[in-house]
Amino acid sequence: MKTVFEYTNVSASDRLESFVEEKLSNLSNKYPFIIRGDIFFKKENRDDDTGHICGIRLSAPGPRLYASSDETSFENAISETIRDLNDQLGKRKDKMKTY
Repeated sequence: MKTVFEYTNVSASDRLESFVEEKLSNLSNKYPFIIRGDIFFKKENRDDDTGHICGIRLSAPGPRLYASSDETSFENAISETIRDLNDQLGKRKDKMKTY
């Protein structure tokens, strides 16, 4: 699976990229039909502790899958986004038919 990272108001981080690639490799092992992942990191200044946004768009057969979350840290946002995508991929796999 190919991964592409985009950053908005955040400097690029090898630690975040390796964390996401580890999580996505688990998804791609479970769902081998995933072709590509676009990962978006965005930092927004807010009064509360949230504002670390992670969005992930996956290319797979059928419409693209997208999930994002806004948490207190990028690691929490990544984990929450991966959980949402796992649910979406499970539903997609159930709808796929093998002939």
